[in-house]
Amino acid sequence: MSKVKIKVISRNPDDYLRATKRDIHKMPRNYNPSLHPMEAPREYVRALNAVKLERVFAKPFIGSLDGHCDGVSSMAKHPNRLAVLASGAFDGEIRLWDLAVRKCTRNFVAHEGWVRAICYTPNGDTFTSVGDDKTIKSWKSQVLNEEDEEPVSTLLSMSVVSGVTHHRFKPIFATCGEHCQLWENTRNEPIKVFKWGVDSLHHVAFNQVEHNLLASCASDNSIILYDYRESGPLRKVVLSHRSNAVSWNPMEAFIFTAANEDYNLYTFDVRKLKEPINIHMDHTSAVIDVDYSPTGRELVSGSYDKTVRIFESLKGHSRDVYHTKRMQRLTCVKWSLDNKYILTGSDEMNIRMWKARASEKLGVRSHSVLHVYITPGAKRAIQNVCNVSNSCPVRATYTARPGHGPVLKPRERTALNYAEALKEKFAGHPQVKRIARHRHVPKHIMNAQKEIRTIREKIKRKEANKRAHSKPGAVPYVREREKNVVKEDE
Repeated sequence: MSKVKIKVISRNPDDYLRATKRDIHKMPRNYNPSLHPMEAPREYVRALNAVKLERVFAKPFIGSLDGHCDGVSSMAKHPNRLAVLASGAFDGEIRLWDLAVRKCTRNFVAHEGWVRAICYTPNGDTFTSVGDDKTIKSWKSQVLNEEDEEPVSTLLSMSVVSGVTHHRFKPIFATCGEHCQLWENTRNEPIKVFKWGVDSLHHVAFNQVEHNLLASCASDNSIILYDYRESGPLRKVVLSHRSNAVSWNPMEAFIFTAANEDYNLYTFDVRKLKEPINIHMDHTSAVIDVDYSPTGRELVSGSYDKTVRIFESLKGHSRDVYHTKRMQRLTCVKWSLDNKYILTGSDEMNIRMWKARASEKLGVRSHSVLHVYITPGAKRAIQNVCNVSNSCPVRATYTARPGHGPVLKPRERTALNYAEALKEKFAGHPQVKRIARHRHVPKHIMNAQKEIRTIREKIKRKEANKRAHSKPGAVPYVREREKNVVKEDE
């Protein structure tokens, strides 16, 4: 009897008992695959439903900021405050916005003519604007009295200044026009002038990781790199078409993307400028502006084809496209520093707010009103204070702001994470892939895409025929990434 074995059922109370009576009952589950023979078909159906619901709830447009009397020409993000945005227009007006309530907090005429560019200082106390009147003006971000309405400083340039960018830490900023000039906040003349025999420069941007590097776009279809510690430019790459804007990757110091006139965006590595590391296609007209997300994994672009496209940095085709009937040609785009919103300015005087992920739940909508129940005692107290009769109804409402909605509950967050895992697992399935990629675009975009596709197929067919009917090696094969780079200078 001493060697008798007795099997006892042992349970941990934490596995099946509820902390409170309002919690859900915890059900034991055996994850043995043999006990779940239909798990794969069941998960496929769930993935299909998840990707369908994603497209149903994909409503990226949040709202617009009205107030400009002319087209929006430039925008700047505040480095420390998510809800502050500065915008400039073609009529010389600058407006400061509170994005939380979607209202203009300050507006003034800063320049005579076009506001070319705006940038904030690293601490966000002041911002710098440049315009067609050949002036570089610094303004206070917050106005405390009437004296603050005037510019803090005004610098005169010998030529029209078309771009401005600020060093991330030091009181140094760069401008571009006839040449690239480096300025200090305490001096009235540039401390350095970089020249490389081009007619004009129209965009300049400091690197946010390697703080000494900056890049500019020139009128001779080139992108020029500078190191402000050196006496001259470093390198130059010439493309087949003009680049309109440059944006540095905030997480990878050597990567930048250029928005080009040939409907594409080109991502380069400064260590190897002979060919781009990626080409982002899908636009059907000139790309005007580009901006990276704070994570560096995605970028947003605005084009003259009246659409906004979001690209993953490692992929050549856009993951999403935004458009509205009233939005005209895009002039500037920005990705918010919390990685949740996209801001776009266009030439029909509106600034629009979009969700970075079209189907993401961001809480209660800004115009939704929640009705609050008031107890009889509280109602009588309100009536006594307001001197109203008992017959007068008292109602309480609460208008929620963007991002101020209820947070996701644990069960809801778990369900969303499960749906995302299923979509990723079955992403290669034809039906799931077709639904996930489907987008409604305007008719003129569809027609332009068909035309561009036909032209590219014709060019490829012509090159293949030349190669097939020529001597071996007479017509070399040129990759797509090598076609658009004309030359590289050092």
